Amino acid sequence: MSIKTKIFAVALTALTLTGSVVATTSQAQAKPLGWGVGVGLGIATAAVVGSAIAASNDPYYNRYHRCGWAAQYNAFGQYVGRVRTCF
Repeated sequence: MSIKTKIFAVALTALTLTGSVVATTSQAQAKPLGWGVGVGLGIATAAVVGSAIAASNDPYYNRYHRCGWAAQYNAFGQYVGRVRTCF
């Protein structure tokens, strides 16, 4: 069985299951949103704020950058020059 055949079989199964779920008839019931929306928005907000903090250029320690010059060598171990590094 090739990979295309396997993907087609999985897609057909998913489509069949989705169709059977949609085809079932039941009465619609209006319910309040509850805690789910609040928890979801809280997690999304935490992810956005956390990624903004992580992407900031400030280091987490000592609040300053330590910069200096480091020697740079090529693949054969020969001195090429120096490069400024900050950490």
